[in-house]
Amino acid sequence: QVQLVESGGGLVQPGGSLRLSCVASGIDFSKSLLGWYRQTPGNQREFVAYITRTDMTHYTEPVKGRFTISRDNAKEVVYLQMDNLKPEDTALYYCNLLLGESRYWGQGTQVTVSS
Repeated sequence: QVQLVESGGGLVQPGGSLRLSCVASGIDFSKSLLGWYRQTPGNQREFVAYITRTDMTHYTEPVKGRFTISRDNAKEVVYLQMDNLKPEDTALYYCNLLLGESRYWGQGTQVTVSS
């Protein structure tokens, strides 16, 4: 059974930083495409960043230069380092894993950016 468990969310002031973690189990992590998405109430889930099995990365434009996605295949963890956070980054953040045609989601971790 595949499980993705996110952690690291919380309340932070504008300009602050958070690091999200997502621990995976039950799947060939090293061969997976890993990503982060976010969702606010009443809106669709939107793409934030992904990292390929060869460590190529891609980001949505609003977070470029502020967020960094990385992976540790030995620990089966994907991270999202978020710096210079803005109020518009407030959302429920989800970890996503894609392997072949199978896609899996975590339960989400809340990030709130507010003074």
